[in-house]
Parts: sequence; C-alpha cells; structure tokens
Amino acid sequence: MLKRPPISALLAALVLAALFLWLLFGDIQRFQSEPPESQEASTDSLPRIEFRQSHASSHQPQLVTQGQLEALREVTLLTRRDGRVAELPVEQGDSVEAGATLLVLSRDALDAQLERAEAQLELARAELSGAADLRRRDLISQPEYLRLQSSVSVAAAELAELRQSLDETHPTAPFDGVLDRLEVELGEVLQVGESYGRLIDDSRLKASAWVAQRRALELRPGLPVEVRLLDGSRLSGELSHVARRADEATRSFYIEAELDNPERRRLAGASATLSITLPERSVHRLSSALLELDERGQLQVKHLDEEARVVATPVELVEADAREAYVAGLPEEIRLITLGGGYVEPGDRVVAVPEPSADSAPDEESL
Repeated sequence: MLKRPPISALLAALVLAALFLWLLFGDIQRFQSEPPESQEASTDSLPRIEFRQSHASSHQPQLVTQGQLEALREVTLLTRRDGRVAELPVEQGDSVEAGATLLVLSRDALDAQLERAEAQLELARAELSGAADLRRRDLISQPEYLRLQSSVSVAAAELAELRQSLDETHPTAPFDGVLDRLEVELGEVLQVGESYGRLIDDSRLKASAWVAQRRALELRPGLPVEVRLLDGSRLSGELSHVARRADEATRSFYIEAELDNPERRRLAGASATLSITLPERSVHRLSSALLELDERGQLQVKHLDEEARVVATPVELVEADAREAYVAGLPEEIRLITLGGGYVEPGDRVVAVPEPSADSAPDEESL
C-alpha cells in the first residue's frame, strides 16, 4: 500500500507553483504594456574631442632666405695696351666721376707714329684726288684707281688705331664710383689685359640668394624686400630678378634684389638675411601640432562638419614659425579640432566640446 505525502509538503509545492506562474505572467504583461528600451548607442560611447571656431584672415607671408650683398656695379680695371705707368691722378679710395682719368701710361713713340700716319693719310688722299681727274679722261686704268682708293682706306684705319691707342694711354672711369683698389705703382710696366685696380659703385646694393624650387613660383620682380644685416640694421628694396632655370646641382633658383644705400655704408661682400614680402593670402592660423600627413604625404587638417563628424581637408602650408602655422585651402569658417584629433578618423561621429577659454567654462555639446 502506497504511502501518501504529508499535507504540508503538498501545500508548499502548490504555493511555489503559483508564485512561479505569477512571476511569469506578470513579466509578460509588463512587456506587452511597455515598449523595449532603445538599442541606439549612447553618446557616452562616442569619442570626445575639443574644438574651436576658426575664421580665415588675410596674411602677408614672408619668404626668408640667407644671401649676400654686393655693389650694384663693380668692375675690375684692365689695361688695353702695353706701357709704363707715367701718372697716377687718382689715389686708392678716391671717389671719381664717369669719364675721369684713372691712370696715365707713357706714350713712348706713339706721338711720332701718329704724325706719320696723319701724313700718310694726307698723301693718299692727294694721290686719289689727282687720279680721279685722270680717270675721268681715261688716262689711268680702273684697277689703278681702285688701288689708290684702297691706300686711303688703309691709311685712315691705321690713323684710327693709333688714336685709339693714344686714348688707351689714359683709361677713364666707366661710371661714378670709388677706386676701391689700385694695384700699380709709378714706373711699373703693364701688359695688355693686366689688372690695375677695381672700381665700385655702392650707392645702390645688390642682394643675391638662392630659394627652393617650391617657393620660386611665388616670386616675381617688384616684390618688396627687406634685408637684415648682422648688426641688426635693415635696408629696403625690391626684387629685381628671378632666374628662369634652376641650378642643376641644388634645384634652387637664383634671385637678386636692389637696395638703396644712401649712407654709402661699406656693405659689399657682407652676408645678410632677405625677407621677401609675398602677395596676401587667405589663411587659417593654428598650432603646427595640428598638422597631419595623409596616406599620400599631403598635409591635412581635421575639423568638424555640421553633423559633428570628422573631416580631413588637405591644406597648403603658406608660412610657419616656432609658435604657429598659416595654412590655405580650408573653408572660410571651420570648427577646428584642437584636442583628440589623433584618436578619430574622417567620418567618425564625436562628442564635441568647445575649447576652454579664459572667459567661459567648457559647455558640452552632443551633436
């Protein structure tokens, strides 16, 4: 005969079953009356960045390069004939005007040769004059008459050469300047082509330098140039020449600028720093640390679009110094990512927080 379970055990089992059914049907009822929670991602899971409003502004970039100064006009003086130094009318360091005699060479037999050449020319002309009358009467042949004409031409050429040689015994200054070097003494014998001095016109100076090929396209004659000297003083002028062809070894371009030197300071041959003022550009100013390289090695800047998504825009570096960079190629106004840009990629949606300022605390913006 089977033994029945106690009544207390049956009662406990019924209570547990009822409790289970109540819990089960109660949750179903709640699920039917309340919608499930949204599965959209919380803003807490989005990366946070800081940004600031950046507005484009006009900027006058400067191209700075190292160069050297030279006198605008400088010439090494060379003799054009042999001769002994007879006079030195100008001393080393003297200022001279164009056409002033710098040196006098001895004439030696030049005067006698000149008198003989003048006589030869006079004789040849007289013979030709008499032959002309005979030729009209057919008393001399045409070849004989032409020979006499040739004699006049030869005598005239010899006389011109001797007169030129006479002029070359006292060479003159080709332009206003200073006789910077005088390398001969009285009585010294000079040969043709030998140097006897150097003439310099430093009332204006020429600054020369080389610039990288990527910057040469920005240059044109007429741009303002300021030259800073080693003592801190400055001279002003303008760009006068930009080479049309790069140097084969360095791929850089040669440039020249002309400068006023009203005080006639002794600056020719000195080194200097050239600052060339380039045409105005519309740029954004930002920290150099915010510049990045894309996959092609092009500079880019990250900023936000209207939906708080990251945008990377290629830029051109116009100018940079130790504190900031000036870049072109961005829209007129942007929300520039200033913090956290290294952790986000183009297209990412972010939580954007305005950059802290001295006037206001940051105000979180979930966009």
